[in-house]
Amino acid sequence: MELLRHQQRLATSVSWPTDIDRRLSILVRAAAAAGERTSRAEILAALVTAAEVEPEQLASLLRRYRRLPADALAEDEARDDLPVVPTPGPRRITHS
Repeated sequence: MELLRHQQRLATSVSWPTDIDRRLSILVRAAAAAGERTSRAEILAALVTAAEVEPEQLASLLRRYRRLPADALAEDEARDDLPVVPTPGPRRITHS
């Protein structure tokens, strides 16, 4: 049986508020706290598959997001209870 997560990948570009991006990193850290090794892309994929394809539910979710105050995710900044997860990307080469 082929798994959905093993299908061909498509790159996408997302432009969103910095606090939303920070929240995605917090979700990766929360998954790590539960013993899961994951990525930002996998978290987003899981959230998309969890969303109901019901017009009214989706509309309600959108309206709720659109009404959030600018500081709605401010408490995420102080999540010292979650492990630090290294971010992917080029690593610096240090010379000794």
